[in-house]
Amino acid sequence: MMALQPGQDGSKPRHISVLRDEAVDALAPVDGGVYIDGTFGAGGYSRAILDMADAHVIGIDRDVEAVAGAATLVDQAGGRLMVVEGRFGDLKSIVQELGVDRVDGVVLDVGVSSMQLDTAERGFSFRFDGPLDMRMGREGPSAADLVNELAEKDLASLIRALGEERRANAVAKAVVAERANGRIESTAQLARICEAVIGRIPDQIHPATRTFQALRIAVNDELGELLRALFAAEEVLSPGGRLAVVSFHSLEDRIVKTFLAERSRTTPNVSRHAPATFAATPTFVPIVRSATPGEEEMARNPRARSARLRAAERTDAAARGAGDPMAYGVPQLSALAAFMERA
Repeated sequence: MMALQPGQDGSKPRHISVLRDEAVDALAPVDGGVYIDGTFGAGGYSRAILDMADAHVIGIDRDVEAVAGAATLVDQAGGRLMVVEGRFGDLKSIVQELGVDRVDGVVLDVGVSSMQLDTAERGFSFRFDGPLDMRMGREGPSAADLVNELAEKDLASLIRALGEERRANAVAKAVVAERANGRIESTAQLARICEAVIGRIPDQIHPATRTFQALRIAVNDELGELLRALFAAEEVLSPGGRLAVVSFHSLEDRIVKTFLAERSRTTPNVSRHAPATFAATPTFVPIVRSATPGEEEMARNPRARSARLRAAERTDAAARGAGDPMAYGVPQLSALAAFMERA
């Protein structure tokens, strides 16, 4: 695990944290508290926590460039901030490795950062021509590997399930036809394929949006990471500790909503198709059931338009541990899982 120490060179932040004030208010930082910023990015949430209380923050990011870019804020924090390279789904093991025995809050800003989107060579965006990569941590198969090597039906299933693209079959068919002429290696090439299939409609999202989203989620296992982070937060949070999650599309938000609803349920699960089951003791109490950005924030930061915040407070009930991903809305794509494991 790489940890950023004061004195290392870093770059200036370019990412605007969405719903920052609302998320940090939900955490309610206190002096002496320990907080985890599980998606550090440019440090917007970490900076706000440090400004609000004389607390300590552990920032986590799987992108080595984000870790290196944290140097200035680490120096300014005077020993109250540590930034480590890692996945937020592993936050329990990170906390254990650091010897932290109390966590008072966890904040997650799920999805891709503006720094990644705005860097052409990272291959996240169809707005720039760059290599079809999309890997946050630079390890494992790239988006190009999936596009060029998955069978047509498996590629269609991926685009449909993770991108919610209605024309998934047509896009996959066009991709397979194109790759017969040689590997698809650039973002511009894939964007042109999507546009030829779906067409451009004024005032609508770009026709490649959902396909790019699906590939990015698949390459980085974003939904699996999110669910593992929620399970881990339940394990590490002290009683009274708080969890705040900002999501950006329906797949992410469905997982967060389902997890918090299931973990905070106090009534039995009653179904006419099965015997009633008594609810386990809640491990969370809702604080913010759903919050969205105001008009001013959306005007200032277009990325905020689809954002949603949910937050809850940890009770003193024992953590329940991990559960079946499908029960929380994580699509299970066996061909994708086999490909990623094989690669």
